[in-house]
Amino acid sequence: MKYNFTSMLDRRGLDAMALEVGRRGTPGAPREGFDVIPMWVADMNFPTVPTVAQSIIHRTQHPVYGYFLPREEYFDAIIRWHETRNGVIELTRDCIGYENGVLGGVIAALNVICSRGDKVLLHSPTYIGFTNALGNNGYDIVHSPLVKDGAGIWRMDFADMERKLTQNRIHAAVFCSPHNPCGRVWERWEIETAMELFRKHDVTVISDEIWSDIIRPGFRHVPTQSVSEDARDRTVALYAPSKTFNLAGLVGAYHVIYNKTLRERVEKESSLSHYNEMNLLSMYALLGAYCPEGCEWVDELCQTIAGNVDWACDFIRARFPGVEVSKPEGTYMLFADCSGWCEAHGTTIEQVERAAWDVGVALQDGRMFHGPCHLRVNLALPLSRIQEAFRRLEKYVFAEECKTKNRY
Repeated sequence: MKYNFTSMLDRRGLDAMALEVGRRGTPGAPREGFDVIPMWVADMNFPTVPTVAQSIIHRTQHPVYGYFLPREEYFDAIIRWHETRNGVIELTRDCIGYENGVLGGVIAALNVICSRGDKVLLHSPTYIGFTNALGNNGYDIVHSPLVKDGAGIWRMDFADMERKLTQNRIHAAVFCSPHNPCGRVWERWEIETAMELFRKHDVTVISDEIWSDIIRPGFRHVPTQSVSEDARDRTVALYAPSKTFNLAGLVGAYHVIYNKTLRERVEKESSLSHYNEMNLLSMYALLGAYCPEGCEWVDELCQTIAGNVDWACDFIRARFPGVEVSKPEGTYMLFADCSGWCEAHGTTIEQVERAAWDVGVALQDGRMFHGPCHLRVNLALPLSRIQEAFRRLEKYVFAEECKTKNRY
């Protein structure tokens, strides 16, 4: 490969939340003799594409960082990126608007669609950011659980969705595509069916597509707005380069809204705080990311993550009895169901998580994502570190003798 996805970055002392164990409510630092393998925070332990740093450094060489207007190249880069990656050909500058983050964009859109206290449909398992943002802003989440088919693939339950929409008089839905934390890359017919339900019941859709670039080879992201004219008109889509290029610390997302009336209302709502303003360097980061070299880098990234996912899923199925995984088609997160293991060993998912953290494998409790006995595991790090993490899990967490040796 042209780019480096094998060397482990040393992020110590560089403000990385993923390594701030023992703080922020985490289970704690590992015991002596174990270093931290960061597999909980949803950022990557890969260096970003070199053109990002080049773009930022070039701009910082001019010593004035005052008030500014977004460059036309910023909008051109977004338009070109969506055409190249997703086949979108009708996107124009007017449809693109800046958001400080995807979650802020979700709330801005809900604020113009709903009244506080309204019910909003989401699929579960559910991204914790949605849970916190909607709850903090006075919205009542109604979950429609995803179900696994005979092949273990997470699917939408359309009958349940329609039942929830009608019983609760819901007129807003937050749709996650690709899905976090399950990793589904929805097929076109699935999105078409969901959007037809939303049309039937007059539901405005907020589609979080921040993971849309991180797709397993052989799958393809279908933008929600692309499946029909009606979907295009009733959907607020939200994107960012942050997940794709490891830029979360720079802040910066954007919406795509084709419906002029809806767009003007969302932009007005976003402006009311006077804080929803682009950062100069985040603009240059996007320009450095959304370029031909960035496109090449993402293709290699997706191949790397696919290899990591294959290795991890094969290892779990062979070595961790009672742990079930559905291979994610997108994202770099694995959502592992530990119900069988916990039941067989008389333990809890909290005890399993703590045992993992105790030996430096910092992964995430899936209960906050509405996975009752699940772990959410970040696989965006060099394969050698994933292999070390799973060897520790096998020896100290999921070995049959762990329970008898009072490891829980």
